[in-house]
Amino acid sequence: MKSLSRDKKPDLILLLATLLLVTVGTVMIYSSSSILATEKFHDGQYFLKKQLFFLCLGLLIMILITKIPYYKLRRLAWPGIAVSVILLAALWVPHLGVRAGGALRWLNFGVFSFQVTEMVKIALILFMAHLLTKHVSHIREFKQGILYPLGVTGVLVGMIILQPDFGTTVILVLVTFLMIYLAGGRLLYLGGMIALFIPVAVWLLLHKSYRMARLMTFLDPWKDPRHSGFQIIQSLIAFGSGGPLGVGIGDGMQKLFYLPEPHTDFILSVIAEESGFIGVGLILFLYIILIVRGFQIALKAPDMFGNLLAAGLTLLLALETFINIAGIMGLIPLKGLALPFLSYGGTSLIMSLAAVGILLNISSYES
Repeated sequence: MKSLSRDKKPDLILLLATLLLVTVGTVMIYSSSSILATEKFHDGQYFLKKQLFFLCLGLLIMILITKIPYYKLRRLAWPGIAVSVILLAALWVPHLGVRAGGALRWLNFGVFSFQVTEMVKIALILFMAHLLTKHVSHIREFKQGILYPLGVTGVLVGMIILQPDFGTTVILVLVTFLMIYLAGGRLLYLGGMIALFIPVAVWLLLHKSYRMARLMTFLDPWKDPRHSGFQIIQSLIAFGSGGPLGVGIGDGMQKLFYLPEPHTDFILSVIAEESGFIGVGLILFLYIILIVRGFQIALKAPDMFGNLLAAGLTLLLALETFINIAGIMGLIPLKGLALPFLSYGGTSLIMSLAAVGILLNISSYES
């Protein structure tokens, strides 16, 4: 292994973009949730207080991660997968797993709930970077270049699809394939495996009626505007109502029990209504900066492990951002997925900040 030295400062542009996003997210969580919080908990700052706690915890974890030499994270590759399997299995333990919205995705620890798949995403990317680096000399072989990585992914994906969580499954499979490709995997093998996965994905889509309902709603939300099409229609109304400059922070109407849970999946819709095209444009600009800087860090990483780890984490953030934004704008079927750094949700925020911490860590090294 080449000698690595920490001779550079962490990427300040990436850090600034992240801090701006979480600042906007914190403000908009309060704006979008205060009325809902007052109605449900008699405390308009209920969600804001919880998010501020998770933000402080996430920033602390991000700072701590920047202090650990990133190449030492390889030691956590197998333990991370083992913990992921244990926690995914624990979801099925009575009174420990929490079912919400028809999905079993949260572990109840009394004081707080933990969304397991958010941790699994980071653990899998770390493991893939380690495994592909270890087998780089055999990466073009089917067994070590394709079968081993997809086998581990398949175990985790199989447990996640049972929750069910089709969206996270798609993200993990996409990130795995892209990381194998970046490591030098053969396109012939990758193409063949993708061809095998397509019928499985179609079957999973057709197997559950609610997934087909989402697809039909995407194609024509106005067919059932009061029920299945209600969410996306209200989201589009929010975008249209904002105009170029918005109606003003705090003055939006769609959060008044029109948009369900406006502080989570649909927070960008509230931002669009209250800050308009300009506000949404600035948010998108910050995400572009974050993603571009992430890939630049991957390209400049001093070793293959750092290259793949940074690329995988950036791909994860990019896919989550695209799926959320495209969904609430009606460009793809809706998927209940948090918008990184902006949506309310402790586990998502902490894991996203942890990912940025790793990227900042890698950015401070040179060969």
